[in-house]
Amino acid sequence: MVLSMTGFGAAEGHHEGVGYRVEIRSVNSRYFKLTLKLPEHLASLDTRLEAQLRERLARGSVTFTLSSRDDDAAAAVDVNVATLRLLCERLASIGDLGGRARIDLAALLALPGIVRTRELDDDLRQRIFAFVEGMTGEAIEHLLEMRRTEGSALRDDLLSHTQAMRATCAAVKERAPLVVAEYQERLRTRVRQLLATNEIALDQDDLLREVAVFAERCDISEELSRLASHLDHFEALCDGAESAGRKLDFISQEMLREANTIGSKANDAVIARHVVELKTRIDRIKEQVQNVE
Repeated sequence: MVLSMTGFGAAEGHHEGVGYRVEIRSVNSRYFKLTLKLPEHLASLDTRLEAQLRERLARGSVTFTLSSRDDDAAAAVDVNVATLRLLCERLASIGDLGGRARIDLAALLALPGIVRTRELDDDLRQRIFAFVEGMTGEAIEHLLEMRRTEGSALRDDLLSHTQAMRATCAAVKERAPLVVAEYQERLRTRVRQLLATNEIALDQDDLLREVAVFAERCDISEELSRLASHLDHFEALCDGAESAGRKLDFISQEMLREANTIGSKANDAVIARHVVELKTRIDRIKEQVQNVE
């Protein structure tokens, strides 16, 4: 099955007066890589969310963002008024050291310990966790739907390349026997030219032996057979039930190896041009496969 690693999914909802939004973005990556962005008071949810995401997403660089908006934000925040008043008095008392000092209230509120988010009790925390996990599951489904849609387009593109490669392989297979026949004819011509100027007898056995050596040296039947097998396996994985990005990447490497061997053994300009076509298709496949989960 071809699933793209690129996608986006989101879900949002309200729970006990607080609005939550989950966003999941993914791009291609060789392995599963997760970045979690959580509100401070829900940071302990990271392990559960990572397990939930890993269960559904095999590969990709994933960014998970959870945001919350309290409809009664004032009730959820405590300001340490006593400490804040003490700081203001101290700053006012030392103002004469550097002239008139301007007290920046926003800067004071940003100091550690001045503004504190009220702690959640265990029951409320567990209810929030369950709600967020439900939203995460919904966002994952949206992400996977986008991955499947893009993956379908990727599959069609990959299979168009494999079908073109099959046609090229058929042309190479048709051309291969002619390479030996043409070599034999060229060899006969050269021998006749030598015989025309020298009194040398033509040994047919030597001629046939030389042709046989050439035919064995440039035989590409095994390479063509293995390449056809790789194409069969590649197409089967594209329509299989499991994510196959890594396997497709490996098979494309093997197809390139066979194409290179065909090019080096064939010793023929026509086949060499076909090999260039094969390698061009394989390069495009390798590029596309990098975005397959």
